[in-house]
Amino acid sequence: MKILLIEDNVALANQLVNFMQGLGWLVDYAGTGQLGLQLALQHEFDVILLDLNLPDLDGLQVCQNLLASTDVRPPILMLTARDAFKDKASGFAAGADDYLTKPFDLRELALRCEALSRRRQLFVQHSIKIGPLALCRRQHQVWWHQQPITLTATGFHILQKLMEDHPYPSSRRDLIAAVWPTDQPESNTLKVHIYTLRKSLDAVIGRPLIHTISSVGYQLTVVDDV
Repeated sequence: MKILLIEDNVALANQLVNFMQGLGWLVDYAGTGQLGLQLALQHEFDVILLDLNLPDLDGLQVCQNLLASTDVRPPILMLTARDAFKDKASGFAAGADDYLTKPFDLRELALRCEALSRRRQLFVQHSIKIGPLALCRRQHQVWWHQQPITLTATGFHILQKLMEDHPYPSSRRDLIAAVWPTDQPESNTLKVHIYTLRKSLDAVIGRPLIHTISSVGYQLTVVDDV
């Protein structure tokens, strides 16, 4: 499990990092809200442990900024000494998924992280993310840097197959089998839908993502790949 810890109390942060690394987890650490937000947007994590009281952006601001900046984010477990109901309500309203009051048992922290990670995996199974390109099978939606891209139903399924095969090319035969599993389309049907899909993507992204591979099929190349 990969954890992002955002905590300005160095002694507590060291204790948490040592404990989680002892469980075999990978831990990235940030001592400020701004650095934590930057790491959360640049890397993928299973759970974010977020202190409410931070020296620059507080935990509520980090939650709000993260929600405003990305459609797919890891669950947030907020850590704080504030135990009043209104403080917990504010945390949940800002986007926190769970709340743990200091001081806490490290074993309970581990259990909560594992539960949040399992819950996240249920969603991740429906999502594919390659750099700034994200696709959600359940919502039938595609985003580029959090900007929605409107595709036809067929275009969506073609892109899904290309993303599933990435970084390798998808053969024409495999694409046809994935998109039209029961009805064989006419010989140029795939080519027509690829053309339409390219136009929809290029209109938002500004450069081609789908490339023709001679004698093979098509390959997806995302900006972050080059």
